[in-house]
Amino acid sequence: MVSVVIPTYNRGWILKEAVDSVLSQDCENFELIVVDDGSTDNSQDVLFSYGDKIKVIRQENKGVSAARNKGIASSSGTYIAFLDSDDLWLPGKLEAQLEFFRNNPDALICQTEELWIRNGRRVNPGKRHKKISGFFFEKSLELCMVSPSAVMVRRELFNMAGLFDESLPACEDYDMWLRITCRHPVYLIDIPLILKRGGHNDQLSRMHSLDKYRIRSIKKLLECDLLSEDQQKLAEKVLAEKCLVYAKGCRKRGRVDEAIEYEGFA
Repeated sequence: MVSVVIPTYNRGWILKEAVDSVLSQDCENFELIVVDDGSTDNSQDVLFSYGDKIKVIRQENKGVSAARNKGIASSSGTYIAFLDSDDLWLPGKLEAQLEFFRNNPDALICQTEELWIRNGRRVNPGKRHKKISGFFFEKSLELCMVSPSAVMVRRELFNMAGLFDESLPACEDYDMWLRITCRHPVYLIDIPLILKRGGHNDQLSRMHSLDKYRIRSIKKLLECDLLSEDQQKLAEKVLAEKCLVYAKGCRKRGRVDEAIEYEGFA
């Protein structure tokens, strides 16, 4: 069985499209768990309309990491897939990934290609966002190379890498993929099977000071004794670069004490 986890917060205006895109998959053996992270809009009404077709868990607002972790803990599938509540799956997404795992029994994680939609219009990602397959820890240090909505994971991988860091208000996926890509390959099914939709105001990726959370993730990784000697050097190099860039932004905004702190990390 595949357990599908949708975390959501005040997305009643778009949530039905995400749920429907899962329920319309041609894979039969899956469960859909929607974790409502304390929504105050009409999300509960939307979810109630599905009856027993989906499993709904409601919790007080704790953030997307806590919502995903709650979904994982409440799931029963051999495989776990995620869908952000503003994204959509295209037909055949689940079955394509299950077929990949059937053909690659040693693989622990795979993702699909994606189409980007911004404010309702198709856009092309830049070359640096081009997805690759296999080991790509170095590229993962620079930017997030895995989309939560595109992955399927064998359950045991979370026992190895841990769950999402609930102390991070953003970049929690960047943090997770660093812990995974430093040890494991992430395989790519080179077919676009998700619509990654953006441009709306409530996206975490629109938060300011995101590099602060990436810096915290790299520092934490360096303290965990997970990296090879070469990976350690790469991580230290990228950490210094990100600290200097962040410090420069702090100085530009008059936050001199914070700038000095991050310059010290570099």
